[in-house]
Amino acid sequence: MRWLEVRIDTNHAGLETVQAMLSALGVDGVAVEDEEEFQNFLENNRDYWDYVDEELERHMAGRSRITFYLEAKEEGFAKLGEVRIALAALKAERQDLGTLLMTLEEVQDADWENSWKQYYKPMEIGRRLLIVPQWEEAEPGDRVPVYLDPGLTFGTGAHATTRLCLTALEERIHGGERVLDLGCGSGILSIAALRLGAESALAVDIDDKCRDAAGENAALNGIGPESFTVFTGNILTDEAVAERIGGGYDVVLANIVADVIIALAPRIRGLLKEGGTFLCSGIIEGRAEETAAALTAAGLKIRDRWEDGGWYAFACK
Repeated sequence: MRWLEVRIDTNHAGLETVQAMLSALGVDGVAVEDEEEFQNFLENNRDYWDYVDEELERHMAGRSRITFYLEAKEEGFAKLGEVRIALAALKAERQDLGTLLMTLEEVQDADWENSWKQYYKPMEIGRRLLIVPQWEEAEPGDRVPVYLDPGLTFGTGAHATTRLCLTALEERIHGGERVLDLGCGSGILSIAALRLGAESALAVDIDDKCRDAAGENAALNGIGPESFTVFTGNILTDEAVAERIGGGYDVVLANIVADVIIALAPRIRGLLKEGGTFLCSGIIEGRAEETAAALTAAGLKIRDRWEDGGWYAFACK
């Protein structure tokens, strides 16, 4: 089936008006991009990242847009005509709603539902791991396959921070370890640890979507609740979560950002068993020394550090 992807550019103030116009025409399934909401989101969530992709900021600059789809057949073209007429009337009536420029492109179902999958292929990491997207087939050979369905929300391991953590992890899993994964996302790190031979893994994230994603990815790898537990909570702000997590872990993982790792640092020794390892990643170049200093001040010894494309990871005891 072919579709018309229709885009109407407006401004923040015009989004509600344009949506109301479309709804009156029977067009209700729309996607909204709002520059003001995007900027507010950035401002209110800076604790969770150290940088914002410049391409994304350029993409959103001055953009408030509504996108919707119509079937590329007679009914869809007729509806497009109705939208054009209503939009022209709105332009004549209001001059405060931005450009109200309408553009369109013809696409197929697969183009906007599945085309992103073509960019994710099986990926060898370190000496032992092979990360395999669920929809791909791969012969692992002597590598340990980790199957993953990241959806459109989580990464597949391609980012430098995850590669660094996975490479460091495979050197520290020899069989029978207890693993704690803080900020688990898709669960890729803790699931990889289990596939490499860890006895159990506890995965925690502040985002409730991660619980389902990590659980589903564990199931793809034949991993069940007897060895893998996922729950939602914040160890930094909720002592009940900290109590549930407990301690005595052979390996603690945190692929997050520098600010969160710095905040976690004083708690890490209480999470590790004697001789255990803390692996942290997600640290951008400009924050590496600051993070290292915080880890050292918390009584941890940095045994190894790695860098990949301006991102840093540390292994601490």
